[in-house]
Amino acid sequence: MTTPPALLIAGHGTRDDAGAEAFRAFVRELGLRRPDLPVAGGFIELSPPPLGEAVAELVRRGVRRFAAVPLMLVSAGHAKGDIPAALAREKERHPGLTYTYGRPLGPHPSLLRVLERRLAEAVDPSWDPAEVTVLLVGRGSTDPDANAEVFKAARLLWEGRGYAGVETAFVSLAAPDVPSGLDRCARLGARRIVVLPYFLFTGILPDRVRTQTEEWAAAHPDAEVRSADVIGPEPELLDLVLERYEEAVRGDLRMNCDSCVYRIALPGFEDKVGLPQQPHFHPDDDGHHHGHGHGHAHSHSHAH
Repeated sequence: MTTPPALLIAGHGTRDDAGAEAFRAFVRELGLRRPDLPVAGGFIELSPPPLGEAVAELVRRGVRRFAAVPLMLVSAGHAKGDIPAALAREKERHPGLTYTYGRPLGPHPSLLRVLERRLAEAVDPSWDPAEVTVLLVGRGSTDPDANAEVFKAARLLWEGRGYAGVETAFVSLAAPDVPSGLDRCARLGARRIVVLPYFLFTGILPDRVRTQTEEWAAAHPDAEVRSADVIGPEPELLDLVLERYEEAVRGDLRMNCDSCVYRIALPGFEDKVGLPQQPHFHPDDDGHHHGHGHGHAHSHSHAH
């Protein structure tokens, strides 16, 4: 019987210890869910273990083939450039190692159901959904395609669920920010608003969303504002990661190329087209250091 490829989970990284441990616990739970698979996980930056260390762990366990899944909701710089570059580097470090690269999670219907649960947990049971406006808050990126994915999630969350509306904001790098998003909800006549963080786990940025929401609510006593929780390590998330793993193993990869800044000249981002791929070094990875001003290449050939 052919041994299936191992599973490598790639995370953003966070300075928040609880958020980093949530990721590591999630990787351990995946291993329990699929005891037939070697499973490891690492971060691109900020948190241990770095992705290279996770690959080395798999190699020590005798792994020669793996499928990498980015534990990310949208395909931004990390998923499009940093992870493919890091994996290419690890292939050079470990001769004979082969891998396939899966796609980010995206606004999958199962995650939309989790978001709906988070909303239900946050609102007063007496509230009519038709009187509730949701503000979905994403991480934010310098990649317009990644930001557009958050708007897509907001639209899909609105469809068929009866909310007054689902607006969109970002906590970093992109407009509108959280206060501006709340201002827009109020201008649209919203009196009951639920701020819903579009994040997998706790961390500094979701905490910032909650803090900014509380500050805005204190300054606008006429509005009823609630904060919902992050997605968290729900069974649906475990199932979706394994679905993305199976896609990568089968070679059934459907990446969005129509609005990728590394292939298409979008207004204001023309300088990104064709940028060379550069690894994103973790500060603790073999003594290398990295900056955030480099370009990312978009690798569409993920089977190596």
